[in-house]
Amino acid sequence: NYADLRNVACGDPCPRCGSPLEIARGIEIGHIFQLGRKYAEALGLTVLDQDGKQRVVTKGSYGIGVSRAVAAIAELNCDDRGLIWPREVSPADVHIVATGKATDPQLPAAEQLAGECAAAGLRVILDDRVGVSPGVKFNDAELIGVPTIVVVGRGLVDGVVELKDRRSGERQDVPLGEIVERLRA
Repeated sequence: NYADLRNVACGDPCPRCGSPLEIARGIEIGHIFQLGRKYAEALGLTVLDQDGKQRVVTKGSYGIGVSRAVAAIAELNCDDRGLIWPREVSPADVHIVATGKATDPQLPAAEQLAGECAAAGLRVILDDRVGVSPGVKFNDAELIGVPTIVVVGRGLVDGVVELKDRRSGERQDVPLGEIVERLRA
């Protein structure tokens, strides 16, 4: 026995409708294996059908790979700076970045803000590293990709923090006293 086979190429006609085929990348996040009736018959695995008659079941295995789903989400939600988690699956609701030195007021203000956010039911990542430049902290926040980044920085002297949307890059100054309610909304 032999068969004349070849790989499909972009633009080949569809065997069903004749339209040109497109080739695209994909990620398998789930699978179905049809196992048939062999083992069901051996085990006597039956059910009653709609007429009340016993029938041997057809077995199958169905699976969704959680790690593959996360990989697919990451591949579809990123840019050249890192991940951009969709809110529904993000590891946190807000990433708070405290800039300044250990003796500056930004760190205690960021810690207090993180506590208020957590008390309001928000999941928080707080970057309170001392001795790390603001640029490194900003790059790390973008790499991690939490949807909302709050920077407690120089604006604190004027009573404001910076609110940044990770996906759009839009930034705005928000009064410190209003930020928790804004984040909840």
